[in-house]
Amino acid sequence: MAKWALPECDTHNTKRFTEPPERQHEMEDESPGSLYHPLDKRIYPDIDYKFNEANLIAEFKEYVDATYDSHYSQNGFQSTEIIVERGHGTGFCMGNIDKYSNRYGKKGNHAEQRKDLIKIMHYALIQLHIHDNNE
Repeated sequence: MAKWALPECDTHNTKRFTEPPERQHEMEDESPGSLYHPLDKRIYPDIDYKFNEANLIAEFKEYVDATYDSHYSQNGFQSTEIIVERGHGTGFCMGNIDKYSNRYGKKGNHAEQRKDLIKIMHYALIQLHIHDNNE
């Protein structure tokens, strides 16, 4: 194993996320091949989020939605779409993640720094899409 490589772990072991045998028939409509199953609200009716995740995820979705109806989108296309289509998506996303993470806390006021964190999340989400489509 390379000096920098991480040892194998089963953190993302899909068996952790499967339903108990007596409940598996209830989840048959899940998409085949999915790595993760959504939390079943019958088992986890109210998650007590410790870090305001539900509100932050909703805010993040609003931010992403707004990028589809703003100066980022012209004639139905975003620049990022074209960059990804041309095969430069990973470099573009990872470069922007690096840019915004390196300037976090060094530029702008508290609100602008917060927006940098949201941009990091957006580029990471786009990169996750690129990663999943390059299997």
